[in-house]
Amino acid sequence: MAEATGTHYDLILLGGGTGGYVAAIRAKQLGMNVAVVEELKLGGTCLHRGCIPTKAFLKSADVLEQVKRAAEFGVDVSGNVDFNYETALGRSLKVVDGQYKGLLYLFDKKHRIPVYMGRGRLLSNTSVQVTMNDGSGVQTLTANNIIINTGSRPRPIKGVPYDGKVVINSDHAVVLEHLPRSFIIRGGGATGVEWASVYHRYGSRVTLVGNVVPQEDHEISEALAKSFQRQKMDVVAGARPTADDIDVTPNGVTMRLQDKGKERVVEAEVLLVAVGRQGNIEDIGLETVGVRTDGDYIPVDPMMRTNIERLYAIGDINGQQLLAHTAMHQGIIAVEHIAGLNPFPLDILNSPSCTYCEPEIGSIGLTERGAEKLGHKVKVGRFPMRPNAKAVIEGHPDGFTKMVSDAETDDLLGLHIIGPHATELIAAGAVGRLLQVTPQELGMTVFPHPTVSEVIGEAAHDLLGHAIHI
Repeated sequence: MAEATGTHYDLILLGGGTGGYVAAIRAKQLGMNVAVVEELKLGGTCLHRGCIPTKAFLKSADVLEQVKRAAEFGVDVSGNVDFNYETALGRSLKVVDGQYKGLLYLFDKKHRIPVYMGRGRLLSNTSVQVTMNDGSGVQTLTANNIIINTGSRPRPIKGVPYDGKVVINSDHAVVLEHLPRSFIIRGGGATGVEWASVYHRYGSRVTLVGNVVPQEDHEISEALAKSFQRQKMDVVAGARPTADDIDVTPNGVTMRLQDKGKERVVEAEVLLVAVGRQGNIEDIGLETVGVRTDGDYIPVDPMMRTNIERLYAIGDINGQQLLAHTAMHQGIIAVEHIAGLNPFPLDILNSPSCTYCEPEIGSIGLTERGAEKLGHKVKVGRFPMRPNAKAVIEGHPDGFTKMVSDAETDDLLGLHIIGPHATELIAAGAVGRLLQVTPQELGMTVFPHPTVSEVIGEAAHDLLGHAIHI
């Protein structure tokens, strides 16, 4: 392939995922001449294979569940309630397509940011070689600064390769053309429990294998596991099967497990693997330039700088917190630092985690046990959803809010919510953590009534020793 004449930019984004496209737009706003190199599609995993399509599937599950319960609300839905998976899939794809078109408008029309569609590789800390997808050759681009945003991919079970049919990951799940009758979902983190919540409510038989949301506060984890069991989902917590325990055939999967000390065998048409993600560090020139890596990730400082001058790394690839909203903020920090501004560094403990299963989970800051391990003398307040009128009105009275503080300094250390609208409510915790509010100040805050948001103020009152509605 012939090499075309290169083009120089103030900034090049190696990868146009969530962090990358936000960084590119912010750079344009600051007057930079910026370009993006993207191998697949602008928007990355979150838009095309993660956050957005998954939440569209979850919304279909929510609607199905609500219709099935319609009689409780005085709504007569006569006859059988039928679910059409193909329609749900089509809606998910339509939602993604609409968001993608909006992103393309921002790049093509509003900001006029060039996107080089191809495989990018670092030649130095100021140059990128792009093998163009259209076969037109190789472009060499140069820049004053480069931000690496190559993202991550689903991690497989060693010895059990993906085939996209019987053994799948979340990338495959968002485009499955037909709904299997049964699933084994290996992995109880956010991805695993979200897909378990989807497929179980769609009517498939689901076996969830692994500890349930182990990254969350232990009480939240226990509550979700119990909720799944009440929903009659098969949960095998603590099991850690290896490739030797898994048999894959063209017709399905058999898995041998230890369930509460007893051997057990489960079978399903499909195995969905959700045991984590790994950074896309291969074949992008890191070794050529001398970029330091730690496992599958690239360590960075608070301004997102790697160990190499003029090279930054944002989003999943730096391994700090594999969440889209974190990647967005990291992109803004990196760009503003390049522009000579003084961006406020991101404390990962101030970036919320959200899990969109039923019931939802929203959390921020330290867990109770995490705070104790760091030496804090912990004080905890709790408030259940059931006394909350709005939660009862909506038909979702299960769950609770847990507030963790330092008993000596009165600092808000963490906020953890499981129940209706938890992923929306946790934004209050994000503002609170950023502004360093105390539980006393949250107790003084006027939360509108009747709303589910009142559980935050009520948890603060409980922590302070004067709970009102329990």
